[in-house]
Amino acid sequence: MSTPYRINGSRGRIERAGSGTGGSGGGGLVVLVVDDEEPGITTTRDMLNSNPRVGKVLTAFDAAEALRLLRQDNPDLADRPSDAPLVDAVFIDVAMPGLTGMDLARVLFSFENAPALVFITAHGENALEAFDLGAIDYVMKPASPERMERALRKVQRISTPLEEGSGDRAALNAGSTGAALEPGGQDDHSVIPVELGGTTRLVQRSQVRWVEAQGDYARLHTDEGSHLVRIPLAQLEEKWADAGFVRIHRSYLVSLNLINELRMSSSGYSVLIAGGQYRETRELPVSRRHTRELKDRLVRSPRQPRE
Repeated sequence: MSTPYRINGSRGRIERAGSGTGGSGGGGLVVLVVDDEEPGITTTRDMLNSNPRVGKVLTAFDAAEALRLLRQDNPDLADRPSDAPLVDAVFIDVAMPGLTGMDLARVLFSFENAPALVFITAHGENALEAFDLGAIDYVMKPASPERMERALRKVQRISTPLEEGSGDRAALNAGSTGAALEPGGQDDHSVIPVELGGTTRLVQRSQVRWVEAQGDYARLHTDEGSHLVRIPLAQLEEKWADAGFVRIHRSYLVSLNLINELRMSSSGYSVLIAGGQYRETRELPVSRRHTRELKDRLVRSPRQPRE
């Protein structure tokens, strides 16, 4: 038996009358896909339609059309509970004319009942900003059905508690994001998304030994290797200051807890960074302007065991 579809609107919005599991409406997740390219819309919609977790898929070709669909008086969403978002999730492309995917995400996350936000894009450099905006996942194109299933599981973890009457949607969204990024429940900057062969990997801040500036980029040095991310060192310095990272040089930000020794030589000061499981102890220079602050921090900061 074929799956029934309804065609809505002049742009050919396709909805599936499915019977998936979960979601605030009881008939599977309701998902809105926003992408300005027909192949992107088709591919994402078809993968969502084939997933048993999904009950209905709506599509929009730009942010303006998406916002028109997300209206209280939209008859296609009339069966949604009053305390639920109009859709369970919005899968958003980043690069779109007019309002970008990031612009749309800022608008959606300001909703009283915000849907879960998932970015699906070919542009990996926007991952950090996406998570800062409250996205629960960042999927790289071309996505596989298995990768889409992982994203939908995260959406369902948010939508199901609401169905059981367990609290505010925005709080659930933020809470789920934190749980997905770092089980320890730390702040939104405790992870950095990095791209490895088309896969987005979340590097825990606790894994980072030191960070090296490379122009507008930063290289994160961990026990297992290094990762280049598009974020200035000054920005990481500001975000990670409360987590014990300290600037020792215009090119280096280090975990204070991993400094084994502060050395002085004829050429100036340097620090020894503790070796990890696969790395030897590393010596890094300390600039004159940062020496006094570093000494003060080393004296007054209690040493904490590494996470």
